[in-house]
Amino acid sequence: MLSCDEQADLAMAICATAETLGQVISPNAAKMMAEDLADHSVDVIANALRGCRRELTGRLTLGAILQRVQAADGRPGKDEAWSMALAASDEFETVVLTDEIRQAMVASGPILDAGDKVGARMAFMSAYERLVGNARAESLPAKWEVSLGFDPGRRVIAIESAVRSQLISHDAGNRYLADLRIAPITPEGQAIAGLLTGQAPARVSPKMREKLAEVRSILTASKARKEQERRKEAQRRRVDNYLRKRRARAAIAELQSKKEARP
Repeated sequence: MLSCDEQADLAMAICATAETLGQVISPNAAKMMAEDLADHSVDVIANALRGCRRELTGRLTLGAILQRVQAADGRPGKDEAWSMALAASDEFETVVLTDEIRQAMVASGPILDAGDKVGARMAFMSAYERLVGNARAESLPAKWEVSLGFDPGRRVIAIESAVRSQLISHDAGNRYLADLRIAPITPEGQAIAGLLTGQAPARVSPKMREKLAEVRSILTASKARKEQERRKEAQRRRVDNYLRKRRARAAIAELQSKKEARP
């Protein structure tokens, strides 16, 4: 929160920015705009005013300043956010996400599982834009979280990249990377990892082999169930399209019949 002196300085900067754009803003109006911007840092607001001076061709407004202030919060655009959400759906990938991306994935997940990627994208973007809008209206900073995948190599690359981009702190990155070195992988752990990658080792105990067979059976049944649901959804869409086209043809035929029946 800006102090009173900082808000006064900001009001003067707003008046000066408006003047460079050929506009005059009253001290009271500038003071009100400064109060509305007071939840943001001085540097972010200064950069936003600089952007207004360089980019605006019309009047300086609070909305124009806020647009540039909010763009500096580090939240990805909806298309980039959707790409990150798709990457996070791969259990082997480690992805760094914002709260809004994770929450929007809840809305799009069932639709994506049903095989409707276009519908899932629309649902995700609608939810994401709403969540980001609410967060920005409350001046909440972007909060990044790590969604850990199974692949250790990809995990290291993703976390180191997130630290370099300052999305997560060095301490948080070190904690995530330390998890890879907590204990050596047991033969059972190697067998489970092999099951996930399709390269299970041959030397495992009979009990572990039985457990692997059970897990493999569950995974196979889950995959078959998802495929069946996908086929049902595809069939439903085909039927809906057929009925819609038939109704359209019937309506056209009826109109043609009425037209021909006219004297």
